[in-house]
Amino acid sequence: MKIRVLFVCMGNICRSPIAHGVFEHLVLQSGLADRIEVDSAGTHAYHVGELPDSRARRTAKARGLDLSSQRARHATPADLQHFDYVLVMDEDNLAHMRRLGEAGQRLHLSLLMTFAQQHQEKEVPDPYYGGEAGFERVMDMIEDASAGLLAHIRQAHGLTD
Repeated sequence: MKIRVLFVCMGNICRSPIAHGVFEHLVLQSGLADRIEVDSAGTHAYHVGELPDSRARRTAKARGLDLSSQRARHATPADLQHFDYVLVMDEDNLAHMRRLGEAGQRLHLSLLMTFAQQHQEKEVPDPYYGGEAGFERVMDMIEDASAGLLAHIRQAHGLTD
């Protein structure tokens, strides 16, 4: 049985694609790609079908990650049934996901930063209206939280290399 992880932000072009790419990379490095499925979505359909923001792609590429295969999609009520973990970037989008409908019995729905080990922030800020530095900061935060999330999943599900 695969463990399914979904990352969610507003438009699915900045924060959640970065989280998707970072976590997918960690999963591949850990040898668990056959056990963990990763996806991302947005609570709003503004950018459905679009590539991640060019600044997000550049920031990810500078750290060895390629986001070019991702396309924005809209989160659906079915996501709450399909995914075991839905990690949201901020409180507004968390509230939106809670309003989507009944969550699956195994679902862990929370803020991604719950899993951060080095950052104290509770939310990943939206870098869309800022400059390149905002994307770097978001990447740092997401890398930290993603490492903590993978450690949690490994322990909770008894996964080894």
